[in-house]
Amino acid sequence: MLLRYFESLYLSYQALFWSCLAVGGIVVFYVTLLNSKKKKKQIIEDNKKIRELSAVNKEKTTGKGLRKRFTRSTKKTSNQTCTNDSGEKSACCGNGGVSDCCKNQLSEETSHIITANKSTKISVKIFYATQTRTAKYFAQQLYQSFTKHSNCECSIMDIVEYETEDFLSESAICIFLISTYNVEGPLDWFYKWLEDTRYDFRVDKQALSKMKFAIFGLGDSAYGDQFCIQPRNIDKWLGQLGAKRLYPLGEGDKNSDQEKNFEAWKKSLVDMLFDPSYALNNVSSNLNYDSYSESDSDSDNNNNSDTEMVDVEDIGALAPKLQAARKSKEKEEFVYKNSNGRPKRTLSEQEVPINEPKEMVTPMLRKSLTKQGYKVVGSHSGVKICRWTKSALRGRGSCYKFCFYGIQSHRCLETTPSLACSNKCVFCWRHHTNPVGKEFVWKVDPPEMIFSECLSNHYKMINEMKGIPGIRADRFQEAFNVRHCALSLVGEPILYPHINEFIKLLHDRHISSFMVCNAQHPSRLRALDKVTQLYVSVDASTKESLKKIDRPLFKDFWERFLECLDILSQKGQRTVYRLTLVKDYNTEEIANYVELVRRGKPDFIEVKGVTYCGFGGASKLTMANVPYHNEVISFVKHLNENLGDTYEIATEHSHSCSILIANTKFKINNKWYTWIDYDKFFELLEKGEHFTSLDYIAPTPSWALFGSPEAGFNPEDQRFYRKSKKINNSVKNGGC
Repeated sequence: MLLRYFESLYLSYQALFWSCLAVGGIVVFYVTLLNSKKKKKQIIEDNKKIRELSAVNKEKTTGKGLRKRFTRSTKKTSNQTCTNDSGEKSACCGNGGVSDCCKNQLSEETSHIITANKSTKISVKIFYATQTRTAKYFAQQLYQSFTKHSNCECSIMDIVEYETEDFLSESAICIFLISTYNVEGPLDWFYKWLEDTRYDFRVDKQALSKMKFAIFGLGDSAYGDQFCIQPRNIDKWLGQLGAKRLYPLGEGDKNSDQEKNFEAWKKSLVDMLFDPSYALNNVSSNLNYDSYSESDSDSDNNNNSDTEMVDVEDIGALAPKLQAARKSKEKEEFVYKNSNGRPKRTLSEQEVPINEPKEMVTPMLRKSLTKQGYKVVGSHSGVKICRWTKSALRGRGSCYKFCFYGIQSHRCLETTPSLACSNKCVFCWRHHTNPVGKEFVWKVDPPEMIFSECLSNHYKMINEMKGIPGIRADRFQEAFNVRHCALSLVGEPILYPHINEFIKLLHDRHISSFMVCNAQHPSRLRALDKVTQLYVSVDASTKESLKKIDRPLFKDFWERFLECLDILSQKGQRTVYRLTLVKDYNTEEIANYVELVRRGKPDFIEVKGVTYCGFGGASKLTMANVPYHNEVISFVKHLNENLGDTYEIATEHSHSCSILIANTKFKINNKWYTWIDYDKFFELLEKGEHFTSLDYIAPTPSWALFGSPEAGFNPEDQRFYRKSKKINNSVKNGGC
């Protein structure tokens, strides 16, 4: 009985527990539902208030508000009169006197064109986005022009330092100087924010109605339809978000006179802002762009801003609107791409079409290159003294090419017949100051003039060194008889249309030719005549890493790269792969490098650690990306193990962090023959008969071999050690 009693009691408590649980669940559900309805109601009310406030702001910045803000401030009563066209007096609208008649006032269409008189204060903010500091330089020039006017309050800043959301309430005149890059850059954050704002259906289409702006874009026409694409899009999106364009988009082409284009645009902009007569006499009342109409660009979707905020459960109802917005964006982009956003009117009456090819080196580029120590030859060539030439003249060591191939550095001419390149490599030691291009589209100088001027300028620079302490007289005299030419100064020498004629001029003077190319021009490589040694830069072993490191202009860069390697294997002459190791970029791709070696079958493989040349703005490389020599050795050993018996490590030059892997056919009777017999090469060339790379070889000296105590340093030279600026320099023998 007692057992049954407890059992019944247990069942009663269990039933009570489940009953309480059910009631509690119902109460929680009811409370949650009630709170959800209250929250939704509150959201709807908040949105309604926001729309009302937005409508008030819009009314203030359009229509009468604009006229009150930008028209003359002189008022008159409604019973005053104006003079009509026939000289009779008639009723006036009450907005001016005889000289300030309403007929003479600016129309509503041009009310956003600001022209200041001496008593009007203008606030201007200049924003720049740059990697190579060109846009910053132009921004500073514009700032100086503005600050000459006492009624202008002007500031200048990097666009990355400005809070993007503040543009929504910005009322100052905003001038943008924007550089265009196809890689990650300082403009990305603002560019993405503006694009998202433009195509976000929740954002009012007049969100930037307080802003007045003008844009000057910097780009490179070598990029084709991507030329100034970012400034063009920014100009378009700002206009579509209600911002007032003060002046048409200006564009400066790096392959043209960029500075001249900017100066013309700057002068017109300054005149428009500070010349009282400019707005009436020089500016069209309707800046009509072919690419879009800002007033009705979204006429089909004007009600988007009235859409209430919805819960996640109701998001499906927005699908049609999202799809319509996406189609609208695609249509706008298609129209804009085909029109290039060009204004219908011409900015300059003096502008005339130019039929003749332009010069590659613009005045601004010539100034920059000259500052870096170049001697610009003609309109597209250059020459410069290498630091190893200076070192060899003082008996302090030669470059790795002497260690590997016997090139005497003090008798080497470093030049290029084309300063333009088809890549923008992250490790470019010229900091991307040279132009870029897919083809040679500039004015062409004759090869005879280029050769003569390059040689003349080289000898002038050699002669300037005669007073430097430590110059060896014997080598100084030998330097005036150039024996080698490294066509690797900068750019892509193979782009030059008369490259074969230029090489023949070198060979006629018994000057050896060392041609370097970036494997992006297979047709030019196939047509290239025999050179002393042909290099191909193999900076990465996969499509993704090659794009990341070389940043090529061609969209089919990988296919071009592989085709060039195939051509190299068929050349039947002395060929070299040049690998530049960049830590965290291309040092972990051994297996892929092996496949590329088997494809191109080079005679030699140069592996060199990247040289850090300081901050250049267009590259994010630091000293952390520079490998130590022992790291280069480790990479080479690993690569050599995977190449099999066909290749072995031959020589090294530790001072340059460089190692040479050679095909074992150059190891004869257990002795390396990586050096070149230059006299034999010219003898074979003059005979006109077929010959191979094995026909003009010379033995490699023991001090150049891998693992030797000298580590590639010529014992005849003296190593110069620079321990510290505070300690006297000392000279020691040997070592590297």
